[in-house]
Amino acid sequence: MENLLFICTMERLSDPGSYGFSLDCAGETVEGFVVRRDGECFGYRNSCPHTGSPLDWVDHQFLDIEGRLIQCAVHDARFLIDTGECVLGPCPGESLESLPIRVQGEKVYLLSDA
Repeated sequence: MENLLFICTMERLSDPGSYGFSLDCAGETVEGFVVRRDGECFGYRNSCPHTGSPLDWVDHQFLDIEGRLIQCAVHDARFLIDTGECVLGPCPGESLESLPIRVQGEKVYLLSDA
């Protein structure tokens, strides 16, 4: 059965914008973030594929200054918003781990099978 775990409202997400979260999902803590661009939302685990460290150094800040790419605060790797693929930095070709999200009305949810 599919469960919806509330992340945030769409109002909380600028376009482009990002929002970090920590949710209990079937006994596991999921550290993730949502990025909104051009009205679409994408979810990823908050873990850099290069070091495993969180990408944000300021709460909810996952995008570069132009709002075009996801940026790792630790070593400045840059990732495509729609695929999570690294296009600049020490881990080219690697990708962020995507998380299943759903937007219903004005709310963003993490999907859980638990």
